Amino acid sequence: MSLDIIIPTLNAGAWLGATLQEITRDLATGDQIRIVDGGSDDDTILIATNFREAGVPLDIMTCGKGRGRQLVAGAEQSTADWLLFWHADTLPGDNWRSAITCFQTEVPAGKAGYFRFRLDDNSHPGARRIEHMVDRRCRWLGLPYGDQGLLIRRGDYQQAGGYRNIALMEDVDLVRRLGRSNLHPVDADAITSALRYQRDGYWLRPLRNLGCLTMYYCGVSPDRIARLYR
Repeated sequence: MSLDIIIPTLNAGAWLGATLQEITRDLATGDQIRIVDGGSDDDTILIATNFREAGVPLDIMTCGKGRGRQLVAGAEQSTADWLLFWHADTLPGDNWRSAITCFQTEVPAGKAGYFRFRLDDNSHPGARRIEHMVDRRCRWLGLPYGDQGLLIRRGDYQQAGGYRNIALMEDVDLVRRLGRSNLHPVDADAITSALRYQRDGYWLRPLRNLGCLTMYYCGVSPDRIARLYR
């Protein structure tokens, strides 16, 4: 079963090299990485190009800025059986590729997968608290976010309508359409950068995210939420 790993980037040079290094350690034959850049002016493209020139099966494409738009563009170019949408600042945990194989062969058809949320901060107790909160949100509400990855059959992705070109909440928008009963955990970690939590605070950042989610569920447009969020 072929797999495309779609990574939207925008000035991701600080993280992309480490992420690609971890991904390429465990690629299976036929896997393809697809970088979809939204107009970086740092060394993001150079880093991706260096991996490609080193023989990594990696394509680079560009489109307009906006994660939703970039995810749409990457999926449209894919012909793989399975799609893995992944953030540039997130490392896959040990045995991530074998966990995907297990998911593909053991989980019933029609299910989409998400990874366990982990933060790369081992010193602050707030990081563990956030991880527990995310775990409960996924189990109780069926709302994994984009930094947990999304593994899905291409046909199921297309049937659900795929990502939409919206300014924010593109991850929540898609998983709501997929439905809680069609989401299943992948038995591997997604280790994401804690920088935003360290910068904004381990209490304030989750409250901010909750505020955005509440506004979205109340019908506030993603464009307006994005203006407040940023």
